[in-house]
Amino acid sequence: MAKMWAGRTDGATDRIADDFNTSIGFDSRMFRQDIKGSMAHAAMLSAQGIIGADEADAIIGGLNGILADLESGKLAFDSSCEDIHMFVEEVLTARIGDAGKKLHTARSRNDQVALDMRMYLMDETDGILSAIKELIGTVTDKAECYQAAIMPGYTHLQRAQPVTFGHHLMAYAAMFRRDIGRIEDCRSRMSVCPIGSCALAGTTYPIDRKAEAAALGFTAVSANSIDAVSDRDFCAELLGALAIIMMHLSRFSEEIVLWSSWEFGFVELSDAFTTGSSVMPQKKNPDMAELVRGKTGRVYGDLIALLTVLKGLPLAYNKDMQEDKESVFDACDTVKACIGVFNGMIKGMRAKPENMLSAAKKGFINATDVADYLTKKGEPFRSAYKISGQLVAYCIAHDKVLEDLDIEVYRNFSKLFDESVYSAIDLSVCVEKRISEGGTSTLSVRKQIADMREFLKL
Repeated sequence: MAKMWAGRTDGATDRIADDFNTSIGFDSRMFRQDIKGSMAHAAMLSAQGIIGADEADAIIGGLNGILADLESGKLAFDSSCEDIHMFVEEVLTARIGDAGKKLHTARSRNDQVALDMRMYLMDETDGILSAIKELIGTVTDKAECYQAAIMPGYTHLQRAQPVTFGHHLMAYAAMFRRDIGRIEDCRSRMSVCPIGSCALAGTTYPIDRKAEAAALGFTAVSANSIDAVSDRDFCAELLGALAIIMMHLSRFSEEIVLWSSWEFGFVELSDAFTTGSSVMPQKKNPDMAELVRGKTGRVYGDLIALLTVLKGLPLAYNKDMQEDKESVFDACDTVKACIGVFNGMIKGMRAKPENMLSAAKKGFINATDVADYLTKKGEPFRSAYKISGQLVAYCIAHDKVLEDLDIEVYRNFSKLFDESVYSAIDLSVCVEKRISEGGTSTLSVRKQIADMREFLKL
């Protein structure tokens, strides 16, 4: 196929160079955005008197036909075309004649691909936002089911203080909520239309950039034509936000892997989201959680790849920027797949409150409450802390827990102790006393759940 850019050269590139240069194998997924952008461009050119109304009608009609044929499978992408832009233009010209050759007036592939990328990623972010909100809803529902289930809260993976499983789950809901904010921020900066910047310097034609931008759903037009075609910071920003989503999913995955083990036994995953072993019949493997954890590195790699591509590019457009697409496309695909499978896994996950409570009773996680008990009776906290530590050491030496100690033992360490200490260190009491905003009491968790549900309604 003849090259549209032939003129300065004869366009007779070597086959190996063609294969290396082409991007239609991956940028073809932007065909809807490319065609939509071309329709808006033709309409603007006609409105400005740059092309005739009949020519614009022919162009738009032809583009509608191409769109329909691509979506139905009637028309296949031509791998000999360099990119999706040239493919659409060549098919259009073949179908409607010379009018198709006028479509590229007052634009370049440089601003066209920047437009397509922004439009594509705005559509992608809408889908990702919807998926995250669904996941938050699932996590919140599960938190409501287990809002009073007592489990050990951990620091350094050591049992630390009693919390509820509902409280723990709402921590992830809070993380995902911030992820939504980051994606929304990214999207707002994507909504800047580059078309009209042309190759880098703008155009001599009397175009109406704002009208074209509005027709495509953008909220603003780019202020500098060189910047518009040469930067992909909106792609890098999105990849950064997606990497953080994956980090949150990976942390959650790690805990699910631990919780579902025999050693913890805190949760059981549904058969629909686990696998077995080819040789060990007793196994029920948390493969989905492990794969999400593993795919986190893949998305991190996508981010690093793009940053590396961009870091040394002089202004304005360079062919290196063709490498932006595969990384971004892969990250979007991976994140959507991970969120989807994670949502199903959490829906089917069943907690085992009895095992959680049993673990909570064995780690002296009410030791801080012993110190708080003494502090409220007048003992300075640092002194109360020491006494509590001494009691724990005594329990370890005598193979006991704090709840089992006689009151005489307590009073040997401090005369401030009386029978009320047993109520103060009861795990359910320890949980319910933590009434501070965001704390683990069931009242606080209910407030967190209610707040999250209100957020999801927005």
